[in-house]
Amino acid sequence: MVTPEEHVDGRDGPLEPAPCGRARRLKRLLDLVFALALLPLLLPLMAVIAALIKLTSKGPALYWSDRIGRDNITFRMPKFRTMRMGTPAVATHLLSDAERYLTPVGSVLRKTSLDELPQLFSVIAGRMGFVGPRPALFNQEDLVTLRTERGVHRLVPGVTGWAQVNGRDELPIPVKVEYDAEYLRRGSLSFDLKILILTAVRVLRGEGVSH
Repeated sequence: MVTPEEHVDGRDGPLEPAPCGRARRLKRLLDLVFALALLPLLLPLMAVIAALIKLTSKGPALYWSDRIGRDNITFRMPKFRTMRMGTPAVATHLLSDAERYLTPVGSVLRKTSLDELPQLFSVIAGRMGFVGPRPALFNQEDLVTLRTERGVHRLVPGVTGWAQVNGRDELPIPVKVEYDAEYLRRGSLSFDLKILILTAVRVLRGEGVSH
């Protein structure tokens, strides 16, 4: 029988160690300070993006999706809307002919990751951090199950993460979870900084986004 200290991923073994309380508090403090510093700088840009979305497609500028947060608690995550109204609520890579669902500015927003900017408010609220596993959609049961088995669900989800800089949309779910588990093992402020730098590089190159 598998004990609370073990996981199941085709073998029995120890759960990855959870980050200690002091490290979590420091990470939260830095996230909050960084987010509050960025907010006044990014608000004008977010206002322009919101106006472009409203002018080029029907519907609200923001899209709110139910996501799985720390300890598998569901929360509402905002993004700038890049898909047309009525698009099925599934991961974009699962849509057949996803291009036809994109709004006129949706492709640009996704390739530059500007659609992620409203998540700054989720960081301020403490539902997300700048770095962590990307929050799963409410209906991605396979991803949630694997993360729970590896103890990844104990982490606060992030705007970017180790899996994001190693493939993003291109990664199959088991591989993505392996990167998440590696982040759980290696988690540190220096590792977070490395991920943020790699994220900036990938965004500038437009890498890892399938649509």
